[in-house]
Amino acid sequence: MIERLYFRDLVTFKEVELEFDQGLVVFSGPSGAGKSVLMSAILTAFGYSTKGAASLCEVNLTKPAKLSTEAYVLEDDLTVKTLKKEKLRYFIAGQNISKKVLADMFSPYVKYLSVRDRGGFESETLIGMLDGALLAKDKMYKKSLKEYKKRFANYRLKAQQLEKIKEDESRLAERIEFARYEVEKINTLNPQAGEEEELLTIKQQLSRIDKVKDALQSASGIFHYEAHVEEVYRLLDKDASLFSDMMNQLRADFEESENLADTLAEVDVEEVLDRLSDLMTLKNRYGSIEEALAYRDEKLKELAGYKNIAQDKSMLESFLQIEYSELNIIASRLSQRRQQEAKKLEVLLKGYLETLKLPALTFMFGQGALEADGLDRVEVTLGSSTTDTLSGGEFNRVRLALMAATIPKEAERQGILILDEIDANVSGDESIAIAEMIAMLSSAYQIFAISHQPHLSAKAQQHIVVTKTGEVSKAEVLEDEGRVQEIARIIAGENPTSQALEFAKKLRSV
Repeated sequence: MIERLYFRDLVTFKEVELEFDQGLVVFSGPSGAGKSVLMSAILTAFGYSTKGAASLCEVNLTKPAKLSTEAYVLEDDLTVKTLKKEKLRYFIAGQNISKKVLADMFSPYVKYLSVRDRGGFESETLIGMLDGALLAKDKMYKKSLKEYKKRFANYRLKAQQLEKIKEDESRLAERIEFARYEVEKINTLNPQAGEEEELLTIKQQLSRIDKVKDALQSASGIFHYEAHVEEVYRLLDKDASLFSDMMNQLRADFEESENLADTLAEVDVEEVLDRLSDLMTLKNRYGSIEEALAYRDEKLKELAGYKNIAQDKSMLESFLQIEYSELNIIASRLSQRRQQEAKKLEVLLKGYLETLKLPALTFMFGQGALEADGLDRVEVTLGSSTTDTLSGGEFNRVRLALMAATIPKEAERQGILILDEIDANVSGDESIAIAEMIAMLSSAYQIFAISHQPHLSAKAQQHIVVTKTGEVSKAEVLEDEGRVQEIARIIAGENPTSQALEFAKKLRSV
């Protein structure tokens, strides 16, 4: 529940601070005083779109038991704040939050009924309402619905996979041809890891082989003097082993160089250059030889996978055919129970609707394709009329009746309900019925309602009057005497008669 509202600089309000009670909170006051403006401060705090926003607004509330999020740290005593400078910013527990995330977070807990809102009778919403009633009391239904939703999610996933296979099939020949072409192109070149480095080394050696040969020829004369040098060492009685080792190493190096020259003489230079050019083309396309080989292996796997497509398609088609039949059976059972529950709800609603001077409501069931909530397509009629033909007031009274009829036994508080002039333009009997229904709903919701009728104001746990002096509006929580005066004003105008005051007291005592 909302415990406190504070805002400043909102249209004709300079500053407002209000603490709220549980149950029904009614705002009343002369037309144009600012009741809707005050209500907009609450709505804006929970992400509803409104025409204006305060420069600062804080709403302190008790965190709903099931409200949780991984993105924000939420304490039991929660503060939602809006701050308007160049643009409107939202905060929850001191943390910045987007309007959309805020609205999505609180949408299950803060509901807004306006005469301009025509929502609430969509098939999905009606099915959700019937499911909510059944889940609370029928364990078998709960089990069946859970099984259906799980299996349908898997069914839809498999159907998407089959659709993708069918799409791929239309391009399969082209894709197979392309993959084979890519593999064949790489296999034709047959590149080897490290091959380019070896070829570059050969290319470098070829570029200087003639110079190597000339140098070897010029230097080979050194061996003619080897015996003479050894004789010098012998005559000097010196050890010639180091010189001999060096000459042997030199002889081996010269021999190795001559063998390399002979080998390179047999190498086709053009062939080396062409091969390097081919490898460079691969590198330019794939990044490196290793990446080209990895790409080829990937394409080979892709080709192998294509062989399994026909088998996968056949298996998926068989699964979907069997699963479709079984899902239809479960969905039919769910529909049966929903229709039974709808009949019970029609009987329960009849009394509420009669009180509201409205004809009986009937749930109309049809069937369509399998969806996440089953086969059902549900709409309602009111007598001979559809909801599209109802006035705004009638529309909202039907929604009130539905909410009243679906309050769980020993209801826990379900959140916050905001009503915008729900009892506007109705007769006395209708006003009484609406007031009693809203009072009943206040056992399950904290309700904020703007009202111009005395009956709803008299039922309130807390009555707040909004007045305007000059260009400045203010809001004040009324005590008993003030409440009687305000109800009398609603009945008889700014100068209530003694009869109006007596009637106001009587309404308060009921």
